[in-house]
Amino acid sequence: MARRSTARHRYSPYDGGPDPLAPPVDLAEALDAIGQDVMAGYSPERAMREFLRRGGQERTGLDEMARRVAEKRRELTARHHLDGTLQEIRELLDRAVLSERGQLARDVDMDDSERSFRQMRLDNLPSSTAAAVSELSSYDWQSSDARADYERIKDLLGREVLDQRFAGMKQALESATDEDREAVNQMLMDLNALLAKHARGEDTPEDFDSFMSKHGDYFTEADGGRPRNVEELIDALARRAAAAQRMLNSMSREQREELMALSQQAFGSPALMDQLSQLDANLQALRPGEDWSGSERFDGEEGLGLGDGTGVLQDLADLDDLAEQLGQTYDGARMDDLDLDKLARQLGNPAAVDARTLQRLEQALRDSGYLKRTSDGQLQLSPKAMRQLGRALLRDVATRLSGRQGQRDVRTSGAAGERSGATRAWEFGDTEPWDVTRTVTNAVLREASDRSPTTGSPGESSPWGAERRGVRLHIDDVEVTETEARTQAAVALLVDTSFSMAMDGRWVPMKRTALALHTLIRSRFRGDALQLITFGRHAQTMDIEQLTALDARWDKGTNLHHGLLLANRHFRKHPNAQPVLLVVTDGEPTSHLEPGGEVYFEYPPHPLTVAYAVRELDNAGRLGAQTTFFRLGEDPGLARFIDSMARRVGGRVVAPELDDLGAAVVGSYLGSRGPAGSTYGHYGDWFGGRGFWVGS
Repeated sequence: MARRSTARHRYSPYDGGPDPLAPPVDLAEALDAIGQDVMAGYSPERAMREFLRRGGQERTGLDEMARRVAEKRRELTARHHLDGTLQEIRELLDRAVLSERGQLARDVDMDDSERSFRQMRLDNLPSSTAAAVSELSSYDWQSSDARADYERIKDLLGREVLDQRFAGMKQALESATDEDREAVNQMLMDLNALLAKHARGEDTPEDFDSFMSKHGDYFTEADGGRPRNVEELIDALARRAAAAQRMLNSMSREQREELMALSQQAFGSPALMDQLSQLDANLQALRPGEDWSGSERFDGEEGLGLGDGTGVLQDLADLDDLAEQLGQTYDGARMDDLDLDKLARQLGNPAAVDARTLQRLEQALRDSGYLKRTSDGQLQLSPKAMRQLGRALLRDVATRLSGRQGQRDVRTSGAAGERSGATRAWEFGDTEPWDVTRTVTNAVLREASDRSPTTGSPGESSPWGAERRGVRLHIDDVEVTETEARTQAAVALLVDTSFSMAMDGRWVPMKRTALALHTLIRSRFRGDALQLITFGRHAQTMDIEQLTALDARWDKGTNLHHGLLLANRHFRKHPNAQPVLLVVTDGEPTSHLEPGGEVYFEYPPHPLTVAYAVRELDNAGRLGAQTTFFRLGEDPGLARFIDSMARRVGGRVVAPELDDLGAAVVGSYLGSRGPAGSTYGHYGDWFGGRGFWVGS
């Protein structure tokens, strides 16, 4: 019979880098939010920061964590006050005096003169608690209960002053013996010797190990765990000592004087206080950067002892650090700056988990290729991010278009043309449907040729054996069906970037529209030539990255004349393509180019400005451009002007709501891509009997 193994295994948290079992971070929501902010004028860096601050639908953001940090800080200062130790000592002293008076009254054998002397001494105790305790240090207590209470005062003071420097000492030294107190005194002496040696640069790792082997039990989880080297030891002690000093600074002058006087009687050992004073001096010299001079205001009713008060001051310091880290307002701020251990201590483990998720999200955004750094060190959206954002916008456009006409998402093959019956090898960027039969056959034949006929079991070298085991597809196996090419188009999208577009909230919808159309042409109609043209006081061509990052412009002027000049230049560069002119505007033309190239502006529009715009529109009509105007706003004068312009060239006018602008422009473009002679009415008439699908 086999003997059961008795080997035992111990497991510890994984510490080899990022958790390999952690779920992948979903960047879609973050990228969409960042893209919207970038189009609204934020830099990508600021947009990413804003998303991390807000959080997602199922993710707590930095602002919510900062709010909880501030709330806990207010709660701590509003709940407590700092004279808890003084109150406790006063109560013990009053109880000891009361017990002693009772004993004097009951002791019938005591000489009356002695009784009177003792009572007079008790009656004349100083009002100061510290002075009263000092006055009674030489008193011969007649009551055993009174003597016990008085000894508790010295014991309490000793434990409190130690608890200020070493968390948990108050409880650990309760009912301590003289040997325990001597052991503490010896630990302090050894600690001061180690710190002095470290300050001189003469200590070794063996010195630290020797100290911890003798006194390591004094450093508990309450101190942040057992330190691993002398630097961690100094850090932990200095943080708590600085908090103790801030607690004293937060007290009134009378409270400080009382406590300092009382502390001299801790454990009845002045040597203990000498060692603690030396410890504080060593720590201040080694860690001058800690806050040794700060103070807090406490207005609550719950008294704090010296040790507990020091712990609260440490908590407040942690909360202040977390507030700064969560604010991310300092130069070079990163999510990795968050102290997850502090966050878990102050707000609980769920908050630390949320923060860790945000850290992973920030790192994933930087590592995924969605954000890239320019030569001057600034972040910007990468082409990969632009494609992802454009696909999301295009899906929204497709949903709006299909919803308007009661249509559904028609995933019909041949969206870019009719099938010709031929196939070819897949190339990057192809969206034609796979020829499944040819693809699988290629994979089977490749695997059969890759295997040696002399190896493996019978049938493995045949295609049928491979089919039984399953076929592994390789990218080189894929073949797609050929489609007939459609007419190439030269598309000019003119978008108004005048003052009114930004003022009336049309800036971001304009950018979303341009990005959606750009994504559609680059993914589904790669043979078409798209030119993005902005026209404000003057016009210019832009690539999609420039337009997406374009800040709102506050210069007055709508130079449609210049925009049409650039559009016609684009059409002439593609003489064999069908010109498609799409104009998005919310105002009549108010500026034009003079023959010398200067910009002329006048409002209301000068007749010459209108004439120049009409002339260039006529030129576009003579080039055969299919023209659509997208009128934004309800201005009657603009409506009359746009209608007359469209009639001159047989164009159309669409007056969409802002949310439907993208669908309107994309729908019009798709209509212009239809068969020659087709009549397209409302922009939703975009299916053309074939349909259009945006892949994820």
